[in-house]
Amino acid sequence: MTTAPAPEATAPAATREAAPVPPRRRPPARPRPRIVLVSTAGAVTALLLLVAVGTLLRQPLLVPPLAASMALVAGAPDLPLSQPRSVLGGQLLSALTGFAVLAVAGPGLWGAAVAGGLALGVMMLARTPHSPAAATAVIVALQAPPFWSFLGLLALASLILVAVGLGAARVAGRTYPAYWF
Repeated sequence: MTTAPAPEATAPAATREAAPVPPRRRPPARPRPRIVLVSTAGAVTALLLLVAVGTLLRQPLLVPPLAASMALVAGAPDLPLSQPRSVLGGQLLSALTGFAVLAVAGPGLWGAAVAGGLALGVMMLARTPHSPAAATAVIVALQAPPFWSFLGLLALASLILVAVGLGAARVAGRTYPAYWF
């Protein structure tokens, strides 16, 4: 019993050539020390402001997702996830998603998981991608905070992040935002 030769063995030499290999991705370039210093100082400043406001209003729940938001704004100001539209819109839409799930399912882990996942879809549809905001939806669905005070604090906190990001970018000589809305 004979077997047919493999297709590549019978193909002309020109068609056997491998497709061009895409260049390997490299890690980002190391930032200049001034950018690291100013970005870090901006992030610390923004988060201390958020802790102060959250403590005064007895709402420290927002610090974890907003710390991740500030890391994006200060550390990667060119990304779509870092733009004011995404920071403000993503956070507020995710909170609203969390409140909607909370209204249907009540507070709990199952609803929180659904809220976090649905928040992603809502942000995608609204073109406001901001991954840390999914955690905001989870917090809402777990903790059932007061609607208006939570949304007001979240809006204020998001504005603080964007404002500090603007200031830090100016001091560092970077451009932020790449676009507003």
